[in-house]
Amino acid sequence: MKQLLIITILTFASIVNAQEKTSLTLKDAIKYALENKADAKKAKLKIENSEYQIQEVRSRALPQISANGNMTYNPVIQTTVIDGAAFNAPGTTIQAAFGQKWTSTAGVSLTQALFDQSVFTGLKAARTTREFYQINNQLTEEEVIERVANNYYQVYVLRQKLALVETNLKTTTKVRDIVKGQFDNGLAKKIDLDRMTVNLSNINTQKQQIINSVQLQENALKFYIGMPIDALIEIPQSEFEVTPAAFTEAPNVTNRTEFLILKKQEELLELQKKSVIAGYYPTLSLSANYNYIGQGAEMPLFAKPSNGVYWSDFSSIGLNLRVPIFSGFGTRAKVRQADVELRTIQEDIKDTQLALDLDYKNAKTQIENSIITLQNQKENMRLADEILKNINNNYLQGLASLTDLLDAENASIEAQNNYTAATLDYKLAEIKLIKSKGELKTLINK
Repeated sequence: MKQLLIITILTFASIVNAQEKTSLTLKDAIKYALENKADAKKAKLKIENSEYQIQEVRSRALPQISANGNMTYNPVIQTTVIDGAAFNAPGTTIQAAFGQKWTSTAGVSLTQALFDQSVFTGLKAARTTREFYQINNQLTEEEVIERVANNYYQVYVLRQKLALVETNLKTTTKVRDIVKGQFDNGLAKKIDLDRMTVNLSNINTQKQQIINSVQLQENALKFYIGMPIDALIEIPQSEFEVTPAAFTEAPNVTNRTEFLILKKQEELLELQKKSVIAGYYPTLSLSANYNYIGQGAEMPLFAKPSNGVYWSDFSSIGLNLRVPIFSGFGTRAKVRQADVELRTIQEDIKDTQLALDLDYKNAKTQIENSIITLQNQKENMRLADEILKNINNNYLQGLASLTDLLDAENASIEAQNNYTAATLDYKLAEIKLIKSKGELKTLINK
């Protein structure tokens, strides 16, 4: 019984812990995504893989050593016809068989490239590829940060909207209860109570729709940060700040990751062109080998001359020079193809530079307009709330009709919804401005 009780308590404790909510700030969400999201992990794996690519290319400049061995059985040995004069039998022809029934060879060979322009160019290209993947990793992280920030703010704004609806629900419920009390005392009409009931039902429906939207948006956020969908998260309440300080001088787009990655691609294509041009260069290599051969009428393994098997060694050292003379204009065609690819990426660089300038200008304009809209909607919400309080007091004193009260409530709800929408627009515009300045990683330090 004691053991059963302990197991029950531990099980209950684990269930309680599993249901605990995780407080998730924007900084926490971004850090979690960079550590757990598949896109970020794969970008880091590409950097790791680039190190192995460098090692692969470097191996071409190092000695290539291999061991070899074979065993051959010749059921029928080929004969060769030779002049008998070599054996003091002029005028005769001798048909002789050269070789043995069994031949076994074992040896080691070495090849060392002394000059190969393509190897040198390949090493430079491999190092540049590593730098490319490092920049690509940075770009991937920025894309992850942007997606997480956008979804995070959408969840936050929906939660704010839900809080406003719950406040409206409480206020409307109180008014409905007052109208019901008046109706019970014969001081209000049934149609007034019905209208309040319908209004309350509409707000409840709106609340349920927002709860559903919050759940869907939270699931999207958890997906974008690589968190289990079943995890419970809590977005801390905090005030959004409008930061005019964000309007600094136009950024240098040549420092943007999108621009840097294209420049690195241009560098890679230049090296690719040089690698093709290397086909015009001669190559020089050193080769050496040492072998041991056994021949006889029996299987050579473990056999000795007494068994009719004879062993001997042989070796060679050589320089191998290859000078390309004519390749049917194939190399020239490859060089021209590489040149076209290089000029194409250069056009992409020019176009991207213009696009990045446009992004900044549009982001700056958008956030300026968002700030104005946000301030106007905040004032509208304040006025609508003040009007609602006044009309509510007047209604309780019999100085305003129920229609006026309902209209004021609807106007207040609409003003609140407009303000939350303007808040979201502002935060999304802020993300675009930060991105256009190449400062998305500053969100981690907030």
